[in-house]
Amino acid sequence: MEPVKPVPEDRAAEPVTEYVQRVNRRIRAFDHRHPLLWDLTLTGFWVLAALVDGTGDGWRSVAHDPGVPVGLVLVLSLALSVPVVWRRSHPRGALLVTLPAALVSAWSGAALQAALLQLLLVHHIALRLPLRNLWWAVAVVAAPTCVSVARYGDSAGSWNQQLGSQLVAIGVAALIGITVRTRRGYTEALEDRARRLETERDQQVRLAAAAERARIAREMHDIIGHNLSVITGLADGGRYAAAKSPDRAAQALDAIGTTSRQALGELRRLLDVLRDDDQDGTGPEPELAPQPALTDLARLLDGVRRAGLPVRTSVKGEPALPEGRQLTLYRVIQEALTNTLKHAGPDATAHIELSYGSGGAATLTVTDTGRAAPLPSRTPSGGRGLPGMRERTSLYGGTLEAGPRPAPEQGWRVHLHLPEESPQ
Repeated sequence: MEPVKPVPEDRAAEPVTEYVQRVNRRIRAFDHRHPLLWDLTLTGFWVLAALVDGTGDGWRSVAHDPGVPVGLVLVLSLALSVPVVWRRSHPRGALLVTLPAALVSAWSGAALQAALLQLLLVHHIALRLPLRNLWWAVAVVAAPTCVSVARYGDSAGSWNQQLGSQLVAIGVAALIGITVRTRRGYTEALEDRARRLETERDQQVRLAAAAERARIAREMHDIIGHNLSVITGLADGGRYAAAKSPDRAAQALDAIGTTSRQALGELRRLLDVLRDDDQDGTGPEPELAPQPALTDLARLLDGVRRAGLPVRTSVKGEPALPEGRQLTLYRVIQEALTNTLKHAGPDATAHIELSYGSGGAATLTVTDTGRAAPLPSRTPSGGRGLPGMRERTSLYGGTLEAGPRPAPEQGWRVHLHLPEESPQ
């Protein structure tokens, strides 16, 4: 047995951190739903503390003049603590409201500790308002100290010590507010980035699904459209030959069977790849086969010729193309011959000119001598023929032209050019 590895300290402390974060999120969520309840609770605590300090003798231990009337002390305690309830909604106004009470407390010599609540208001100003508000906030909070130094001198310490301590306390309160503000901004930026990444991920998934649907639609169109056109041509030829030449009719039926089985096999392989019945991976592997290439062109032409369309070919150069480019050429030839079978009419012929260049370049021209049907006839509404050929061609930066042959020639012409592959 392998020895048990010790758990790292940060891993062991992780549950406690998660618990604290979870409790913090719950408190924040409750505060967001009921802000007034939390404000009243916190303000009530400070009011109670100020009143306890005012009714007792605690304030006299730090006062410059212990003989200040108790009623004035209570009023000043309330005036310094009650505005805390608006510390989040109106921190600037709350600080200005406490200024008269703080000045009276300093001038009378009471020096109430409730005046320290002004630091809490400075914290919220730094947290919620533009930072330029800190300049006058520092002046407001430091003013009572200056009044106390001017009236009572060094009775509570040297003037620079009193003013320096007050400025340090103000700086600490403002710095905490700025730190929390920066942390919140950073967290909001991370959350916004996470949301944008999730949106981008969903968009990429939808784009990938759309591209996959388009690819599947092209493959299904190429498989079904071509083979059904061949079968239709064979069936029509067999029907005419049945009365005069039973042998030719039998050959047509054999060709129909062969073409049908071939189409069913290709469809079965495509559907097996798309099928997701066996999510656990325990089912049988789908029957896979390579995509058609230029080596399969002879079989394609044999099927078209059996369907009654004479096809001539002329090839220049040596075929040294990647599989993707070979598939593009194969599908374009297949689609062009399928359209010829559908629309060219009887006694039509087809000619394929294929020229290979260097670096993966290739030029293909497919012409027929049938009726030069108008473009809508060759691309019926909702069809995937010519759009699919153009999509395949654009993947490799190529161009594709399809249209009637120029006069006086008749028929249809499909011209494709694939440029050289760009260096990696």
